[in-house]
Amino acid sequence: MSNTKIVIIGAGPAGLTAAYELLKNNKNIDVTIYEETSFIGGISRTVNNNGNRMDIGGHRFFSKSDIVMNFWTNIMSLESDNISAKYNDRVILVRNRLSRILFLNKFFNYPITIDKNLILNLGLFRCIKIAISYIKAIIFPYKNVNTLEKFYINRFGKELYNLFFRDYTEKVWGVKSSELSPDWGAQRVKGLSVYKTIMNAIKPKKINDFRQKDTETSLIEMFLYPKYGPGQLWELVAEEIKNMGGKIYFNYKADSIDIKDNKVVSVSFNNSFLVVDNITYLISSMPIKDLIISMSNNVPKNIYDIAIKLNYRDFITVGILIKNINFKEIKDNWIYIQEPFVKVARIQFFNNWSPYMVKDSSLYYIGMEYMCFENDSLWSKSDDDFIDFAISELKILNIINNDNVVCDSNIVRVKKAYPSYTGIYSKFSKLREYLDSIDNLFLIGRNGMHRYNNMDHSMLSAMAAVKCIINNNIDKSSIWSVNDDDSYHETK
Repeated sequence: MSNTKIVIIGAGPAGLTAAYELLKNNKNIDVTIYEETSFIGGISRTVNNNGNRMDIGGHRFFSKSDIVMNFWTNIMSLESDNISAKYNDRVILVRNRLSRILFLNKFFNYPITIDKNLILNLGLFRCIKIAISYIKAIIFPYKNVNTLEKFYINRFGKELYNLFFRDYTEKVWGVKSSELSPDWGAQRVKGLSVYKTIMNAIKPKKINDFRQKDTETSLIEMFLYPKYGPGQLWELVAEEIKNMGGKIYFNYKADSIDIKDNKVVSVSFNNSFLVVDNITYLISSMPIKDLIISMSNNVPKNIYDIAIKLNYRDFITVGILIKNINFKEIKDNWIYIQEPFVKVARIQFFNNWSPYMVKDSSLYYIGMEYMCFENDSLWSKSDDDFIDFAISELKILNIINNDNVVCDSNIVRVKKAYPSYTGIYSKFSKLREYLDSIDNLFLIGRNGMHRYNNMDHSMLSAMAAVKCIINNNIDKSSIWSVNDDDSYHETK
C-alpha cells in the first residue's frame, strides 16, 4: 500500500476507528482525518462544563463483538484490584446498568418487565388486557410488517404498544410509528420480545460477567465506561493515531467532491480553501445528504432528489447541576420520560455513569434530552430560554423544587443526530447502490450509512471498510451487513 493516500471525513468513533486500524496495519500510508467541528468523538464526545462532564446521548461501552470490546480495553486499562480509578485516569470502569420509565408518576422497569412491579403500577385488569393482546399478536401477527407500529405490535401486543411505545416514539421522532419504517425496530430492538424479557428475568446470572454474550443487548445489566466519559477514550484514540503518523485537522467542512471514472479524485474543504487531490481512498462518515450535495455536479438527478429529501432528527441536551432530587434514591443511568405533557424524552444522571463525571459529589449533574427538528420551535429557543424551559419541566415532573438548581447550566445542540427512517427512506437502496458504485468511496458510521447504529456498530463498519481497502476489494456488502438483522429481513 505504498503511495496510498487515504482521506477520512469525520472524527467520530467510525472515522477514528478506521484511521487507527489502517495505521496499525501499515504506518507508512498517508492517513488524514478532516473534522467539520473543533472536537473529537462526534456525538460520542464528553462535554466539560467547569469540571462537570456531560455524555451526549449516553454511551454504554458494550458489544457482542470481542474485537470491539478488546479495542476499548486495549486503549484504556480495565479497572481491577491492581488498577484503581482513584489513582489512575486512563481507566475504564465496570458499571451496573439501570434505566427505568417514568409514566403515570410511577417508575417502570426498562425494558418493560412482566413482574410484580408492573402489576402494582398498572393494576390487574390492565395487565390482563396486555396478556390477551400479546397472545393475540402471537396467534394473528401482521404478515406485511411495513411500519414500525406493526413491528412493535407483533413483538409486544397492541396494549403494551399503546402504553409504552406509541407516544414515546412520536416524541422521539416527531412522527407517528405508523409513518416510520420497521427497519429502525429491527436494528434497535432486534431480538427483544416479551418472551425473551421474561426468560432473561428468570435465568441464572453470571456474576461479574460484563461481556454477557448470551444476553439481548437491550437487557444487559453491566457495561464498561471510561472514567471521564466516552470522549476520554476517543481523545486517547486520536493521540494514538497521531503517534502512528496519522493527521487530524479540525474545522474543515467537505463541500465539493470530484468524481471521474467511478472514482473520487479530489475533495475541497471550506469553499475550496483546501483542495486534497490524488486521493486513493475516501472514507466518509458525513451525513449522506451532505455527501450527495457536495457531489452534486457528478450525481444523477434522481439520486440527488432522493438524497436531499432524507430526514434527520436533531438533538438538544441541557446540563443542569442540582442540589437534591425529590425521589428517595436514583441509581439510574437514565430515565425515559413517557409522560406526554412534557417535551423532555429522557433524563441522564451523569453521577451514575461514573462518579468522576461530577466535580462535587454532593451534587447531581443531569442531562435533559430533547429531540426536535432544526429550526422548529424548540430548536429556535435561545440558550437561556431553553435552560429555563428545561428547569420548568423538571418542576412539572416533581423531580426538583424551586431552590434545588445550582446556577451552572449548559446546553449542547447536535444537528442530524439521528438519521430518520421516514418519507423518502423507502428509496434508500437506490442511494446505496449509486454510492457503492464509486469504487474508492467507503461509507461508515451512523450518518455515513444513514443507519441508527450503536457506537460498536459504527466501529465495526469502519473495520469492515479497512479490510476492503487492505484487500483491494470494492465490494462493500460486508460494511452494510454490520447491524443488519438477517432473520428480520428474510421475513420481510
